[in-house]
Amino acid sequence: MSDLSHYRNIGIFAHVDAGKTTTTERILKLTGKIHKAGETHDGESTTDFMEQEAERGITIQSAAVSCFWKGHRFNVIDTPGHVDFTVEVYRSLKVLDGGIGVFCGSGGVEPQSETNWRYANESGVARIIFVNKLDRLGADFLRVVQQTRDVLAANPVVMVLPIGREDEFTGVVDLLTRKAYIWDDSGDAEKYTIEDVPADMVDQVEEYREMLVESAVEQDDDLMEAYMEGEEPSIEDIKRCIRKGTRTMALFPAYCGSAFKNKGMQLVLDAVNDYLPSPTEVDPQPLTDEEGNETGEHAIVDADAPLKALAFKIMDDRFGALTFVRIYSGRIKKGDTILNSATGKTERVGRMVEMQADERTELDSAQAGDIIAIIGMKNVQTGHTLCDVKHPCTLEAMVFPDPVISIAVAPKDKGGSEKMGVAIGKMVAEDPSFRVETDEDSGETILKGMGELHLDIKVDILKRTYGVDLIVGEPQVAYRETITSQIEDSYTHKKQSGGSGQYGKIDYIIRPGEANTGLVFKSSVVGGNVPKEFWPAIEKGVASMMNTGTIAGFPVLDIEFELVDGAYHAVDSSAIAFEIAAKGAFRQSLPKANPQLLEPMMKVDVFTPEDHVGDVIGDLNRRRGMIKDQNAGVTGVRIKADVPLSEMFGYIGSLRTMTSGRGQFSMEFSHYAPCPANVSEKVVAQVKERKAAENK
Repeated sequence: MSDLSHYRNIGIFAHVDAGKTTTTERILKLTGKIHKAGETHDGESTTDFMEQEAERGITIQSAAVSCFWKGHRFNVIDTPGHVDFTVEVYRSLKVLDGGIGVFCGSGGVEPQSETNWRYANESGVARIIFVNKLDRLGADFLRVVQQTRDVLAANPVVMVLPIGREDEFTGVVDLLTRKAYIWDDSGDAEKYTIEDVPADMVDQVEEYREMLVESAVEQDDDLMEAYMEGEEPSIEDIKRCIRKGTRTMALFPAYCGSAFKNKGMQLVLDAVNDYLPSPTEVDPQPLTDEEGNETGEHAIVDADAPLKALAFKIMDDRFGALTFVRIYSGRIKKGDTILNSATGKTERVGRMVEMQADERTELDSAQAGDIIAIIGMKNVQTGHTLCDVKHPCTLEAMVFPDPVISIAVAPKDKGGSEKMGVAIGKMVAEDPSFRVETDEDSGETILKGMGELHLDIKVDILKRTYGVDLIVGEPQVAYRETITSQIEDSYTHKKQSGGSGQYGKIDYIIRPGEANTGLVFKSSVVGGNVPKEFWPAIEKGVASMMNTGTIAGFPVLDIEFELVDGAYHAVDSSAIAFEIAAKGAFRQSLPKANPQLLEPMMKVDVFTPEDHVGDVIGDLNRRRGMIKDQNAGVTGVRIKADVPLSEMFGYIGSLRTMTSGRGQFSMEFSHYAPCPANVSEKVVAQVKERKAAENK
């Protein structure tokens, strides 16, 4: 099928436990892709096919699935809800045209929903809202809709109203057609009747329908005028306006139901067809130059144009390396040679498959708008652009956050080293927020990630999937260093040992920089005291020292280095001499500029039943947390705080103990903040101890 207007590339995203994966299962069941819907809590869902996902009941990596509904082809990507895996959500959103934001009917807008919603806004992804779990205790559709307005600053438009609440939830009223869809108790999605609106809901339906029509006609001035004069727009016109508003993110159609009980899903699928954009209706992806700056050109969605595609995910499985690719323009055929513009190397397309979660269908060709997987590509990484050999181009690259936590690992037996190296290499290719490095002093392998759960699961995959038994060290926090005062100083590098020597003198000012600016190098040298050709060497020398601070050897943040004067020798001065002078200057002056240790602060969002609020807040205070906000909901209280990462290890255990197992929390990196003196001293002492132990 090649009519792109019938394609929908959609993602399903939400907070952990809002029911995304169950929603995906129901979509597959209704579209005839699977005959029995599996359940996440049984560890049997189609898209959660990793052992670690089935066991923990959470989605770890986004899974791509294709299916059809009423003549439209859906490429569905189920994304994780847990904050440690947001990079999965982020990279999926980059290649989607639309999404379904799933919210829990009782939990409402939860912390991860906010992060995902923000990512979707940044990526310009149109969405419909689905409030799930309406059969739950405390579920309230209209309250959650109001929360999306208050917390997410969205403009939701109520499209259906629920019939009954909690245990008595039986169906929904479609406001456009004024028809009630009522399901029986069999749990079969197909077993429903279409009836008139229940008598006790008529007034409410009319009130909300009027609000729906008013929101819709705001998208069309002529219709708005006619409506103001008392002319009722047709259902087709209303749908057209809602589609336009959804596409431009001016509004978000809101639906409700219970995915688990199979109620309300058909209307959500119809909404995907009716309101979410096709690949041709989305703003085309911008092209960039090698530095990542936009060139002004775009990848127009056209099957007859030269190939432009983005590799957005690498996954290793029993068949080999799978590269998930979104094709923006052109076609890919089996046997084609394509260019990877990031490496400048060509790759031959061997096997192409369409993914049905972990099942696959072989393909001979694919075209603009498709999301496919290519098997066996050699040098492709996440974010690389694949294009026509004769028309090289670069699509906007993805930017991934830096890890904030690390652990040291070593294989239990000597033979495991090579096995571990190969396995970690594959895992790093799959997940750009997972990094690995070797400690130069100790030779240890250091794994770096976004949180405890992230690294837990990586270690678990190494053990189970790759059969590498590991000894795992204590988690280490990624501290940073900076300076707090300005210092003016001078440094001379002089070396004379027969033949030509080395000479470079620099006078400079080092001062604290603005937050998140890294190293800013400037020169105010007048005259030729330090010739211009040596400035880059001085900057290079300073930049090379930013990785190792003088307090405890952690990377240095936000420093401004200004070259003000200096001297050179006509024969003995060279770029290398000035680079060495800059390194010496950094080592000499940093300790004089009141250096300070910085620690990563986490945005922590805790949900607790009301009777445990005092305990939770007291505990966060003991962990040096700053309470930012607390909101009482129907089922409990949400507390927001900024807490140092070093104080959050093992927090889930404490929280469960305090709240009798009912508390939940999520956290994500917020910013770096100065360490208190006592903490700083402790960290420096630990680093010295570790180094002493390594040198023994």
